[in-house]
Amino acid sequence: MPETPTTFRASAAIGDEPTARRVVDLLTECFDDGAAAVTAFERIDGAWDLALNFAEPPNQAAVRRLVALAAGDAVAAALAFDTVEAKDWVRASLEGLDPVPAGRFVVHGAHDRDRVPRNKLGIEIEAALAFGTGHHGTTRGCLLLLDDVLKRRTPRHVLDLGTGTGVLAIAAAKALQRHVTASDIDPVSVRVARDNARLNGVGTLFGGICAAGFADAQFRKAAPFDLVLANILANPLRQLATPMAAHLAPSADVILSGLLPAQTRGVIAAYRARGLVLVKAIIVEGWSSVLLRRG
Repeated sequence: MPETPTTFRASAAIGDEPTARRVVDLLTECFDDGAAAVTAFERIDGAWDLALNFAEPPNQAAVRRLVALAAGDAVAAALAFDTVEAKDWVRASLEGLDPVPAGRFVVHGAHDRDRVPRNKLGIEIEAALAFGTGHHGTTRGCLLLLDDVLKRRTPRHVLDLGTGTGVLAIAAAKALQRHVTASDIDPVSVRVARDNARLNGVGTLFGGICAAGFADAQFRKAAPFDLVLANILANPLRQLATPMAAHLAPSADVILSGLLPAQTRGVIAAYRARGLVLVKAIIVEGWSSVLLRRG
């Protein structure tokens, strides 16, 4: 993955809000678009700080003169310049994350490959542009409910709707050793998920679709689904209730997440109106995940 570019910074305590606004207005007017990002923000104690980020090394004397015009010589003299070296920040942050257990599954990075217990199914997800490393309560909630489903049945036609990095599709493919359909509105997500499926040894079981909702003929070819996993958000999930129901097999299971607890009842009601009943609801790290069944 490409590194973030080196950034050149300047910062200083700036005093009150009117002064901060003057400095931001002046500097924004003086620098060409893209040459500098100028921000000011209020601290907990009520004072304000100035932060400048430059794509190229700035003329420090010229920057100080501009700041002095708007905020005075003392603030200009206190302006501190430094450099943030290029670094893959996403990968670095992932290296600090522990493996995530969820039933029979463990989501981990390459650095933790050896920490996966032999009796668990490891899902290796690396830093990527797409959403979803498995360290989010919605993903873990879906994996826990998927584990519950797999304890009592063996789905044959599985869909991961809004796949992100492919965690849920990979989990289903690994556990079932069956083909899994995975879709996302973002082509980058579909590509990343496909790469992750190959990394996890289930590339031949992964079928990626780039489409919004169910608006693609490939869904009709793969349907009817007897298991759908959809970790999205409340409003899209409500809107998808009708088209999803049209692609479900009798007695299908549906796992939904991306819901705040206050939103859960409304989403359940939307699917109840299409013939699905609530089987189980769990809350993980403040996010609600639900298992529904076509009754």
